[in-house]
Amino acid sequence: MSPVAPDEDEVAYAARVLKLLADRTRLAILAMLGQDEMSVTEIAQALGRPMPAVSQHLAKLRTAGLIGVRKDGTTNYYQSPSEHVSALVTNALQLSEHALYDEPPHHRRAR
Repeated sequence: MSPVAPDEDEVAYAARVLKLLADRTRLAILAMLGQDEMSVTEIAQALGRPMPAVSQHLAKLRTAGLIGVRKDGTTNYYQSPSEHVSALVTNALQLSEHALYDEPPHHRRAR
C-alpha cells in the first residue's frame, strides 16, 4: 500500500501550531499548563517574564485553540484543554533531552 498524503487543511493547521511552538516562551507555557492550570501572574513569575509579554503569548495560544481559560472571580486560569497538545509538547521536550544528554532525564525518571 502506498503512502497517503495528509489533508491540506490539516497540514496547514499543523504547520501553524508548530510555528507557535517554535517560540521558547510559548513552549514553556504549554509545558507548565500540561501539568496544572495557572494564572497569568503565576506564569509570569515562573518564567521571570513581564505579565504583558506573557499575556500576549497566552492570547496567541488561546486564539489557536491550544489553551483554554477558566474564570474564577477576577482571575483567569489558563489550562491545556487537549491531551494532544500536552503530548506534542512532552515529545518535543523529550526529543531535546535525547539531543542534549547521554542519559535523558525522562529515562532516569522512568526507573
